[in-house]
Amino acid sequence: MPLDRDVALNRETWRLFRIISEFVDGFEVMSEVGPAVSVFGSARTKPDDPVYQRAVECGKKIVDKDFAVITGGGPGVMEAANKGAFDAGGKSIGLNINLPMEQDPNPFQNYELSFRYFFVRKVMFVKYACGFIIFPGGFGTMDEVFEALTLIQTLKIEPFPVVLVGTDFWSGLLDWIKDTMRDRYKTISPEDIDLFHVTDDVDEAIEYVTSRFSQDQWDQRTEPTIPEPIIQQVKKGATGRVAPEVSQLVDQPNES
Repeated sequence: MPLDRDVALNRETWRLFRIISEFVDGFEVMSEVGPAVSVFGSARTKPDDPVYQRAVECGKKIVDKDFAVITGGGPGVMEAANKGAFDAGGKSIGLNINLPMEQDPNPFQNYELSFRYFFVRKVMFVKYACGFIIFPGGFGTMDEVFEALTLIQTLKIEPFPVVLVGTDFWSGLLDWIKDTMRDRYKTISPEDIDLFHVTDDVDEAIEYVTSRFSQDQWDQRTEPTIPEPIIQQVKKGATGRVAPEVSQLVDQPNES
């Protein structure tokens, strides 16, 4: 049965409040983190996999450089990088996403956020990171790779280092980008290949990212200023205390 037009409009209005509230929560928590590196990779990588062990090493060495570690908060490579950072006594951030499968928060997070919307979560990955280190992964990992490269290519963000770890995994994709996209179809520019760096060496990946960003650059960043009354109204609306019947509609499953 179709929704009443006014009810449908209210549902969309309250969904907007939910979206804004996720941004507000993200800004409030992440603004305290300081310089960070986002680490991506498969949620399906097991602890006995060499890739998992390298991601643990990566997380530890990032915090040894006085940077925080940001991951998607789930299992696999995300858990490994969080574990390395957590065990080393550093800041270990998990930006969790509500999914029907694969996304159980790992226990190695001392900063934890949960998102309903992928696009809000992506903003936090990019806005609060000095660079990306990306291990082998699936569609979600590819999404993060090309999202970052697109933002840099189109000058929507200040360029930052994007490092792909694992030449065996990435070589086929890179050959296709060069041979098909760049040379045959010319859908990217020759210089776009320079937007990312590929290595098998975790130390090289970390140095490539951290050496290109100074504390002064981080200190010069500005945070969005949101008036406190607006923050409180957004939080009030998002929790449904004003109109719970509308909030229940927004909370229905399988809705974007």
